Amino acid sequence: MEVLVVVVLMSFIILALMAVFNSTQSAFRSSITQTDVLEGGRSVMGLMKSDLEGMTPSFGVSNIYVGAVNFYSSVITYPSPPSPLFQSLAGASGGQQRTNVLENFFILSRVNLNGQDSWVGTGYAVATNLPGGQPSLYSLYRYTTNHPVSGHDPAQIFTNEFANFFYYPTNGSHLMDGVVHLTVRAYDRNGLWMTNGYPFGYANFARNVWFSGPAWGEVGFYMYSNTLPASVEIQLGMLEDRTLQRAQSISGLTQSNYLAQHAGQVHLFRQRIPIRNVDPSAYQ
Repeated sequence: MEVLVVVVLMSFIILALMAVFNSTQSAFRSSITQTDVLEGGRSVMGLMKSDLEGMTPSFGVSNIYVGAVNFYSSVITYPSPPSPLFQSLAGASGGQQRTNVLENFFILSRVNLNGQDSWVGTGYAVATNLPGGQPSLYSLYRYTTNHPVSGHDPAQIFTNEFANFFYYPTNGSHLMDGVVHLTVRAYDRNGLWMTNGYPFGYANFARNVWFSGPAWGEVGFYMYSNTLPASVEIQLGMLEDRTLQRAQSISGLTQSNYLAQHAGQVHLFRQRIPIRNVDPSAYQ
């Protein structure tokens, strides 16, 4: 009997130690995941910030078909299905949901490369699905190109190169997976969000801008000639690695349903970036 009692007590002690060990390991893995997401998110935000800060006006013709595009953004065309990723918010009343939106965007800048004055085009896009119908990875890609200013029309950079990149993002450099939300919002010199719904009587809006229709709460745009935003706000939403890996193992509607229940595993980054080359005369 004494031996049995000792065995039972030792079993309880071992089970308790195992529970403590498992909880410690779980906390450690969660901490590692948080660190990886934060490092990845900050790195990408830093890269976008650097590209946006160098944005330069082309001073080209203000025409959607002819003029050079200084800055462009548009909500991606989602496959059918899925639509944007909707996620239920824990504890929210009335079944409130978060809408994750993905946008492609393009930046034109002018820099000195190896002693030569050059136009540089940079774009970002997210591939929601892998080729061949593989599970969605929400992979973020970046594409950049440059051409000498002398003898090169900057309008061709966007129309000839980036239209193809936005349709096939995998032609760019792969930055990371799990980007379920990416938007850019342009703000004018008064801090007003630049949309096709300026307040009545507002006089200081930019002239050389063409807005697309609102989609999922965001507004796309093309900016031409001397028009740049005074600031740009980036929003980036990233899935935790373990959630992303689990989502990769399933597909179709099951994958969407799984991700819809994991709003808590999406980490959001947001930053407002001033544009140093903004031309005040574009707002007169």
